[in-house]
Amino acid sequence: MIRFGVIGTNWITDQFIEAARTVEGFTLTAVYSRTQEQADTFAAKHSVPFTFTNLADMAASEELDAVYIASPTSFHAEQAMLLMRGGKHVLVEKPAASNASELEQMIDTAKQHDVVFMEALKSTLLPGFGAVKDNLPKLGTIRRYFASYCQYSSRYDAYKNGTVLNAFKPEFSNGALMDLGVYCIYPMVVLFGAPEEIAANGIMLESGVDGQGGLIAKYAGMNATIMYSKIANSSLLAEIQGEEGTMTIDSINIPQHVQIRYRDGRIEDLSKPDDRPTMSYEAEQFMQLIRTGERQSPVNTHANSLAVMKVLDEARRQQGLVFPADLK
Repeated sequence: MIRFGVIGTNWITDQFIEAARTVEGFTLTAVYSRTQEQADTFAAKHSVPFTFTNLADMAASEELDAVYIASPTSFHAEQAMLLMRGGKHVLVEKPAASNASELEQMIDTAKQHDVVFMEALKSTLLPGFGAVKDNLPKLGTIRRYFASYCQYSSRYDAYKNGTVLNAFKPEFSNGALMDLGVYCIYPMVVLFGAPEEIAANGIMLESGVDGQGGLIAKYAGMNATIMYSKIANSSLLAEIQGEEGTMTIDSINIPQHVQIRYRDGRIEDLSKPDDRPTMSYEAEQFMQLIRTGERQSPVNTHANSLAVMKVLDEARRQQGLVFPADLK
């Protein structure tokens, strides 16, 4: 059994626990929250035996082996490094850090203390994405990658009514690029590597984060176009366009239905419908790394996470989007 603790008592932690409990060998033993009352409520909800309100105590505890971090992004680096120094393996929600400088420190800490450190970007670990990657050669010379993730935020109405929730606060390193744009950028980097250059723009909100934006990435012989938004919806498919055919992907954040439309009119269905909870794949791979002694994911590698973070940093620089974490 691998004994997990969790940081973050929100809906995504609930989803992770539900998914991870379908994976053999997972057991939840601890929860951290800033208040004892909230920790106790969450512990009772999920039958968790140990609670912590002091992170150093959690890092030193012998009651857990690994921690899933789903706190606001601005807390990821400090929390992850403290836990890794305590010998804990860390699975941290995307984006893994506020910026590349923080992420480099996290990766170095993982290496120094010989623990698994992995970014929980679920989409690249799903069977549907595997179908995308395995069948890319059928497209011939690839000329374009296009991905869109535009989802009107459930918190945007509150924002328009004068209540700024965490999703729209720069002090938590949030905004459309960090929350949704990363789902478009990470698959691009896994499939094609780091781009040679990017051109980015966005719409800034008065709170100090971006509500939506887009970027164009340049590669040798191809380019990539990415759109993301928390203030409008989109129903566009993702596409990878090649000289022999175009691959369509139903949803870049949860790819399931994948087709190739060849130039001669043929359509090949590569879909991987799946009933498993999507977050179970990241839990399964993370736990497998712990068991085998490997220290990073073969897909969500440290290098891929860092390349993605550098794209996010450059996109924010071009948009004038600065987080308090950047000024430390």
